[in-house]
Amino acid sequence: MTVLPALPARTTRWAALTALLTTSILLTACGTGGDGSGSGSSDAKPKSGGTLTFAVSSDAGCVDPQQVGSNDTIYSVRQIVDSLTDQDPKTGKIVPWLAKSWEVSDDATTFTFHLREGVTFSDGSKLTAQVVKDNFDAVPDLGPLASLAQGYLAGLKSTTVVDPNTVKITFAAPNVQFLQATSTHSLGIESAASVKKTPQQKCSDGVSGSGPFVLDKYSQNQSVTLSRRAGYNWGSSLWAKTGEAYLDKLVFKVVPEAGVRSGSLQSGQVDAIGSVGKADETALQGGQVNLQRRANPGLVFGLTANSSRPAVKETAVRQAISYALDRKEIASTVFPTGTQPATSVLAHTTPDYTDLSSELTTDPAKAKSLLDAAGWKAGSDGIRAKGGKKLSLSIVWIPNAATNQPALELIQQQLKAVGIGTTLKQVQLPQFATVLAGGDFDLSWGNVTRADPDILRGQFSTSLTNFYRLPKSPLDTTLSEQAGAADTAKRSQLVADAQKELIENAYTVPVVELQTQLGVSKKVHDLKFDASSRIQLHDTWIG
Repeated sequence: MTVLPALPARTTRWAALTALLTTSILLTACGTGGDGSGSGSSDAKPKSGGTLTFAVSSDAGCVDPQQVGSNDTIYSVRQIVDSLTDQDPKTGKIVPWLAKSWEVSDDATTFTFHLREGVTFSDGSKLTAQVVKDNFDAVPDLGPLASLAQGYLAGLKSTTVVDPNTVKITFAAPNVQFLQATSTHSLGIESAASVKKTPQQKCSDGVSGSGPFVLDKYSQNQSVTLSRRAGYNWGSSLWAKTGEAYLDKLVFKVVPEAGVRSGSLQSGQVDAIGSVGKADETALQGGQVNLQRRANPGLVFGLTANSSRPAVKETAVRQAISYALDRKEIASTVFPTGTQPATSVLAHTTPDYTDLSSELTTDPAKAKSLLDAAGWKAGSDGIRAKGGKKLSLSIVWIPNAATNQPALELIQQQLKAVGIGTTLKQVQLPQFATVLAGGDFDLSWGNVTRADPDILRGQFSTSLTNFYRLPKSPLDTTLSEQAGAADTAKRSQLVADAQKELIENAYTVPVVELQTQLGVSKKVHDLKFDASSRIQLHDTWIG
């Protein structure tokens, strides 16, 4: 791990802290590139030029990396900004990017970053410690769309400019997760002028980053067009190529229909597609297309209850939902080949994941027994009721993956079999955070990707956004303590405890792990997954 040459004494402490993040991240792949990180033949010679056209299923309605949480949009905006650090997708280690080195205090409250010199943003301004300070200081005011970034910076005490190229970040309490957070797109660094824009302006107009590509045009619900950044020369230490990217342009087209995306890839109208569904796998295999797969770390796809709503406020109802679901059937029927049923709140590729599959069994009889005991009696239509009110729950979801609707329709059937009625409420992606904040839902369907278990605190701590209205409980203490545990064994145990508490109380009901599956033309080479199973296109080329 890189540290300042003048500070060799830091090495041991630094290695101990970053050991939290070195859990090997498992990969699965199909086609060439056995680690799921590339495509195309290995003996071809890279060349510059060309346009990569990538079809995605949805648009977040925002092109500010600090406010975007949907993979389909992250694919494009990630290319605009660089981060202080990067995370190796094979080992989980944190490595240099905009920061050439750093030190972390013994109690993990202070993080000091030494920046690379000569870095500029696409608006011509320079990267300085003051710009990093301005970025982090502005995040708390970005609003609900920036909940990920805000969670990473929760407890921020101060940001201090030590000198033009050195910035010190101090938290009020130990914050072990922060180092990994600096590798994410959510804390990607934007120019000083971009930081001064309103959140709405950043969403609609985009930002100036220091990344290898520049935003040319954004047409909401249609496309995002990027061009190669001239003079770029400060890429991540993980990248194979130095200097500018190979590709001249990137075009991300919004194509909601999975079949249309697949047909466009087969016909050569596009070069790559996201969200390849099970129904399209056979058609894409064996031709001029590679299927690339990688399991996403973080919070798995599941149903999370709004614990303030009368019915799902009852623990028995939430537990009955969990017992009613047949996760294996859902994974094998709806999702791409290789998708695994959830075995915890966290995906198995997440550091400090705990296997709780014994707690996530399918038992409709147990579900019915719990509901009977709680006073929910079956009616003539099969749907249970209590006190004159039916057990009919609303599930909010967004159409950002072709699997969402069929998965939920199968879940509807499984829940109905135990007497729980459901109504599916589709919400467009740009409005999803607003709907969650408003609280007009019983259950929410979704996942959150992050290669660090602190994603649990971001989603379920009552001291943060708390979209799901969890009550204050010992879980808050567990989540807070894991964020401050510099001892790796202690943190692992706390994270395990948090997973158990969430499942025992069924605050969230895990269903399946998200597996990112891309279809990539064989003429496209070195299209790589990053540690969060998104894509990095600096090294990608066409030939």
